[in-house]
Formats: sequence, C-alpha cells, structure tokens
Amino acid sequence: MRKPFLKLMSLISVALAVYLLAPQRAAADDEDPPSRVARLAFSGGNVSFNPAGTDDWVAAVVNRPMTTGDKLWSDDNSRAELHLGYAVIRLSDHTGFSFLNLTDEMTQIRLTEGTLNIRVRRLGDDETFEVDTPNLALSILRPGSYRINVNEAGDATIVGVRDGQGEITGGGSAYTIHAHEEGYFNGIDQLDADIQRGQSDENDFDRWCYDRDRREEHSASARYVSDDVVGYEDLDEYGGWRPVPEYGNVWFPHTVMVGWAPYRYGHWVWISPWGWTWVDDAPWGFAPFHYGRWVVVGGVWGWVPAPPRPAVVTAVYVRPVYAPALVAWVGGAHWGVGVAVGSAPAAGVAWFPLGPRDVYCPSYHVSERYVTNVNVSNTVIVNKTQVTNVYNNVYVNKTVNVTNVTYQNQTQVNAVTAVSNQTFTSAGNVHNNMIRVDQKQIASAPVAPVAPTTVAPQQRSVLGAGAAARVTPPPAVAARPVVAKVAPPPPPVSFVKQQEMVRENGGRPPAISQIRQAQPEVSAGARENGNPSARANAAANPNVKMAPPVRQGPAQNAPPNRVPADVQQGNSNRPTQGNAQGNTSPANPPTSNPPPNTNAGNSNRPANVNQGNPNQGNPKQFNDRPPSSRPSNYGNSNPQLDQKQQQQLQDLRYKQDQERQKVEQQQVQQRQKLDQTNSNAPRQQEQNNSNAQRNNADAQRQQQADQRQQQLEQKQQQQLQQLEQRHDQQQQRLEQKQQQERQRQDKPAKPAKQDKPAKQDKKEDKPHR
Repeated sequence: MRKPFLKLMSLISVALAVYLLAPQRAAADDEDPPSRVARLAFSGGNVSFNPAGTDDWVAAVVNRPMTTGDKLWSDDNSRAELHLGYAVIRLSDHTGFSFLNLTDEMTQIRLTEGTLNIRVRRLGDDETFEVDTPNLALSILRPGSYRINVNEAGDATIVGVRDGQGEITGGGSAYTIHAHEEGYFNGIDQLDADIQRGQSDENDFDRWCYDRDRREEHSASARYVSDDVVGYEDLDEYGGWRPVPEYGNVWFPHTVMVGWAPYRYGHWVWISPWGWTWVDDAPWGFAPFHYGRWVVVGGVWGWVPAPPRPAVVTAVYVRPVYAPALVAWVGGAHWGVGVAVGSAPAAGVAWFPLGPRDVYCPSYHVSERYVTNVNVSNTVIVNKTQVTNVYNNVYVNKTVNVTNVTYQNQTQVNAVTAVSNQTFTSAGNVHNNMIRVDQKQIASAPVAPVAPTTVAPQQRSVLGAGAAARVTPPPAVAARPVVAKVAPPPPPVSFVKQQEMVRENGGRPPAISQIRQAQPEVSAGARENGNPSARANAAANPNVKMAPPVRQGPAQNAPPNRVPADVQQGNSNRPTQGNAQGNTSPANPPTSNPPPNTNAGNSNRPANVNQGNPNQGNPKQFNDRPPSSRPSNYGNSNPQLDQKQQQQLQDLRYKQDQERQKVEQQQVQQRQKLDQTNSNAPRQQEQNNSNAQRNNADAQRQQQADQRQQQLEQKQQQQLQQLEQRHDQQQQRLEQKQQQERQRQDKPAKPAKQDKPAKQDKKEDKPHR
C-alpha cells in the first residue's frame, strides 16, 4: 500500500511542477520577437516611408527591415517591393500600405488606396495572411498570386486571383474567390459584389511583377541557401558560389572597393523590439547581414549561409531566424574605444562580423530557445553545448564581457570597423566616417557579445538615412480606416515613450511585455470576430473597423448582374466610385455591377468613373521600368531556350568569379608584402640622434608608407574597376547574343512554298511514255 501511495505522490509532484513551470516557459517565449521581418527590396520613383512610432515621413531606403506599424506610400510612377521569405508584396503607384501586424503566424496588411500584387509561395496551417481595405478583408487561403485594387474614394475594391483561393469578408457577407476569378466589391456598410471570370488584359505593373517572379524562380542561389532567408534572390547578380572544404558552399561578393569588409558600407538604425539594426548600402546587402556568418578564405571575405530548405520539412529543420546584425562589439568599460583624433581621445563604437563557429547573443529580451534557434538556423557548424554555455554566462549570470571566448574573426586584419558615437546614433554613413584604430588597440580591447547600452537612440536613429520625404500620402488616405476580420494589435508605442523605457532598462531595448503595457487598452470583445463592441475599439486603433458578423442567407457567389462584354474591353482592373452611378444603398443597387471601367491605360492608379484616359489603346510602353526588367518576349516562352541561356549566364559568372578571386588574392598578397616592407624600413643612426630627430624620422617613414599604401590602393582600385568593366562587356555581349537568338525564335515561320511545285505536278500529270 505504501509503494502505490508514494508512486501516486511522485506523479502528482511531477504534474504540479509542469503546471507551475509551463507558464514561466510560455512567458519567457512570449518575450521573443518575431523570427521574420519584411525587407524593402526595391524602391523606384518617389516612395516614402513612415517608421512605426513616429509621425515623420522619409524617403524609403532599400534593405530597410520593416515590421508591425511601418507604412509606405508610392507616388506618381513609383513602385516598391517587399520580401517576407514566404511571400512577396509589390506596390504600384498611388498606393498606401502599412503592416497592421507581422509575426511568425500573422501577416496583416492595411491597403488604403492603390494596387498590390501579392505572391504567396507557402502558407502553413497555422499561418494567416490578411489584406484589409476600406470596405472588406481578404483572407488568402492558399499559395498563389493575388491582385488587390482600391479606388481613390475608398469605397470599392477589386480582387483578382491568378492562382490560389481567397475569402472576402465585409458588409455582413462572405464570398469565396477562386483561381482565374475576379471580384468587384462596391459599398461600405453593405457590399454589392460581382465575381466573374478573370480578364486576360495586363498592364505594365502586371508584367513587371511577372518579370520579378520569373527572376526569383530562376535564382541559382536557391540551391545553396534556404529560401526562407529573406533577400537570397539578389545574390546571383552580385557574387558567386564555390565550395570550401571546411564550410561547404560559400558565396563571395563582387566588390570594387579595396579593403572592403562586412558591416562597413551602410548605417545603423534603431528598430523595436530588436534595437540596433544594420542597413547595408549594397543592393544584395540583406541576407548576408541578417543570416549566416562571414569568413575569410584566401584573404577574401565570403558568406557562409544557412543550408537549403529540405524538400520534405521535418522537425529537424529550423527556419532561419532574422537577426538585426550578426556582430560582436569591441570596447572598454564604457563602450568607448580610445581613439586618437588630433590631440584628444574620442569615444566610439566598434564591431566585427561573427564567424561560423561564433555564438550570436541578442541585445534584446529573449528566451533560451530563441538563442538556440537563431544560432542553429544561421550557422553551418553548430555546437549546442557552446550555445547553452554562452546563454548562461550572458543572460543568467549576467557576465556581459565574456573574456574566455575567442571569436573567429577577432584577429583578422581589416575586420574591425569603428565610428564615433554621433555617427552611430544619427544613422550616419559608416564608411565615410570611419575612425582608424590601431590593430594593437583592437587586440587588447575587450570584446562583448551584446550591443552597447550607453549609446542611446535618437529620433534620427529610427528614421534612418532617408532624406525628408518629397511626397506624403493625402491626409484623407493616411487616416482612412480599413475593415479587418482578425483584430490587429493596438498601434505601436511612440518612440518618445520607447526612449523612456530604454533609459529605465539601462540602455537595453524594451521587452515586448513592456511595450504591450504601454499600448492603449483593447477590449476583449473587440478581439472576437464580429462582436458589435468592436466599434468601441476606435479609440485604441482608429484605423481599423472590425467586420460585422456574416449574415446567414443564400449563396453569395451568384450575383444576377454581370458586366457587359463591351464594357470589359480595355479593363485595367480598377474599381470606380460607387456614387458615380447614383444611389448605391442596398434598396437601390446600381443597374450595372460592377461599374464600367473607363480608365484603362498604363497607370495603376484607381480613378473616378468620370475620368477618362486619352491613351487608351496605345501600344504598351515600358518607360517606367528599369531596362533590365523590360520583357523581351511576353506570352511566348521556350523553356529549353530559357534553361540553355540561364546555364550560359551561370557558366560565364562562374568563370568571372574565378578570375576575380584570383585577382583579389593577388592584391591581398601585395598589401601584405607592402606592410612587411613598411615595418622593416631601415632606421639610420637613430640611437645617436635626439628625440626630435627620431620623431622626425618616424614621421617621414610613416608619410612614405602612407604614400606607398595610397598608391597601391589606387592601383588596385583601378585594376578592379577595369576587371568589372571587362566582365560587364562580356555579359552584355552574351545577353545581346541571347536576345538575337530569342528574336530569331520569335520570328514567324515563312509560309510553305506550295505554288512552286506546280511545275512538278504538271510534269507528273503527263502520261508515261
């Protein structure tokens, strides 16, 4: 009797411990930031950006990470593209866009006006993708390609589905829209809907989107890096892959800057909840600075990525986790690098890139599981025991300066970059404001895994390097509310409030729980779909109205009215103002549904029904697109020819990569030889000279060494530029040859010469002798 009792008590104890510890573990994981962000991958024309927590608009900067609360506005003849890893979002001109919510499970977009093209490559069972417009909410149910357009008045939306399936919710109704269908939805309080077969007409924006999709589909880098890594598709044009025995496939960038190093050409910004975040200047500069690690191979920097996503995803696969900057920090007790600038020392901030075996330690609030995942998913060589030990030292024992850790790139020449505190916090250009630090100083300075806590963010730290915006969205569009099916979180906390929390935290970014406490209260009922009390939530989030409950009734996908065929011609997929036809109340619906499209043309801006377009019927133009993106042949595709030409380009780039790496290695050897020559410069009769004479001799030798160094750098710079020009010419010749080959293929075949054989026929008709 005693043994069963003891066994029962032990089971109760275990259950009680699990019950008590589970909330603590959940609370710890709840502090983790999202593992994914959006990347501003392309910005053409006047695209303005408004960071979350601020009222300021600045010019959009490529490679800026975007998250919940960030806004974009694309003006006349402008376009933008965002990458999320599993999806791509593209903005046409006159489009107001923002993220209502962006987490690992939720992507919720606010579209106030204009046109979005969304391509979803994957959609997990636990993932939700919602687009909220002024009169409806679109829930994307399957991977595919979607086009959403909101008119200028904000009372009509067109949803086109090229592939996939979606659900429309609004006005107390719900509709399902399938592949190759197009839905027209007019009205605010009640939707007047018409879903019909999608039109085949395309405009410049559609073709530009298809070109960008095709570019990603043919990316060679997808064979070497996980396609969950945001920004991998830009690696093909700006670098090459080659196997390295110790690290696997390594990507080497094409650079023309002598002395280039990672995390040197760009600027720092402050993005909540991660804190200090690197934004690189290079068009390819996203994936290699937020995922993977850097290593020096043969004197040249290369990027070691996360392994490719397996065809069959199992529990072993860990999706790459975004990190704001994978660096270690150099500094003293007050995070100041003692640097001689003139006659007075100056405080600064210094860092170097982490190597494949280094453990990344976030400066923001995280759980142990997060630290494990952000390292396991971004390194090839993983030592989980080392990750656990570092986590205990940094986060449990609070040992910030881990002196017993040796970083792989710590002793690499030209690895450390240093700037002043002012440059760091004001989003200044790092390369143009670098502080030269003696290598001996760097070697003796302590290294810490977390970002500096005594460098406080400023307003400029949040806005980044973008200049003041030339254009901003119209006030009516910026304040226009949208309909949501899923209740988004409250608006972001203002940066002024965040600054107070940063000071309270001793320089660390505020935890997610702190940010939630500072946000406006949201009623519990407002978070329930269709609850009438959602209207009372306007004080917390005035930009969102919860969709009313769906009324039970007959099938919604069989409207009686269709657009006449003659109206469909020239359709540019733009909704029109509902009041253009008169009364649009439920009692007096419009006689034609949807309203006729009278605004066909090359612009994607939604227009009023009474606006015409004098260019209707003009030939298709591509002047608003980059030359490299202009299509050579739409509608006619030869997969075999495409594959052949793609292989030709890859072979040429691989050959050029080998030549470039050989030149770079030779330049490294030249610089090392020059450094050795300068250090072994003869010292003549210094022992018998006075201190002043010795100082003069040292200064003269240093001046001569600097001149030789400058001459060598100029020579090497010119050598790299000539190499780059020769490679560009080679690639242009190949592309011209391929273009001619495609044109020959596109030429219509000459008609068969059927008339000439007539003589033969007559001859054959003669009787045989």
